[in-house]
Amino acid sequence: MITDTETDMKKEEQSKSIETRKKLNFWARFALSLVVFGAFFVLIYLLFFATVGETYRDIVNILVGTYVAVLTKTADYWFKDKDDPEHKESQELNTTSTSTNGLT
Repeated sequence: MITDTETDMKKEEQSKSIETRKKLNFWARFALSLVVFGAFFVLIYLLFFATVGETYRDIVNILVGTYVAVLTKTADYWFKDKDDPEHKESQELNTTSTSTNGLT
């Protein structure tokens, strides 16, 4: 028979695991966003401030246009409400822990 303390310890361990994944996902997404913005700023620099040949200037111009869509999606990710799988998982863990607490 599983005691309440064992169940609580398992749920605590699961909760810590979820929080660790949340932090790792945040930093991975943040780093990827920095790379996207950095690449955009490099392209803007190449387009407006660097000496680039005519054929390459057209390519840089096309890439800047493409990166505008990428930046829009990146901004949407950070500033729109979203359903995060880890958030749902932690909610389910907390819901089951309160609803089954005391019912063994």
